[in-house]
Amino acid sequence: MSRTARRAALTLAALLLPLTTVAAPLLRCQVAYAGTTHVIEASPVSDPYPVASVDIGGRFRFKAVMVGDAAHVEYIKLYAYLDASRQPILVQQANYLPPFRASATPYLLTGEQHLYAGPVERELMYRCTLEGVAS
Repeated sequence: MSRTARRAALTLAALLLPLTTVAAPLLRCQVAYAGTTHVIEASPVSDPYPVASVDIGGRFRFKAVMVGDAAHVEYIKLYAYLDASRQPILVQQANYLPPFRASATPYLLTGEQHLYAGPVERELMYRCTLEGVAS
């Protein structure tokens, strides 16, 4: 094989590599409250219990859990809590089960969610995308 042919073959292989490689699954949630947006990312875990919730403006807490590994997502659970004085109060738990659409680019998993809680009905909004799921 000539040097030019080898170089062309390597270039073609390098161009095709990104098309065949799918990244590890990534769940990305944009959570908005009181004009501030938080980006929460979750990668696959084997044990959902140590995953911490995230404070959202001192009023809410949000927890995104993706159980599985790089090859297979078993389930996704999203939790939204009202941050009450004694302990957080669960406002919503959303469950997502396979099959998930295989995609190297993000796709909207949840749609836009609007939650209202507390004595004056505070509004929490979120939307989550999922990417890197293998078929």
